[in-house]
Amino acid sequence: MSMQVLHDRVLIRKIEPENMTAGGIVLAGTTEPSFEATVVAVGTGKPVKDGQPIPLTVQVDDRVIYNPKATITVNFGGENLLVIKEEEIFAIL
Repeated sequence: MSMQVLHDRVLIRKIEPENMTAGGIVLAGTTEPSFEATVVAVGTGKPVKDGQPIPLTVQVDDRVIYNPKATITVNFGGENLLVIKEEEIFAIL
């Protein structure tokens, strides 16, 4: 089963910050939130009156920085994903 997001919305998967170094040391007290995510699906574009939709800039598998206050959490296939409008995505990494 797949999910198709509509219009200028984007489905993203939050990237959890690493709490372990490459050498295997667990970093305690690292509670700094991460606002990075991977794009899972994109809509068809921003709707425009009497014309074709404006295509989105982000693409599937892009790594992005987003506004966490502008998301809606959905549980799909046992996984918590986020839906956000493209205008609330600040950067593509």
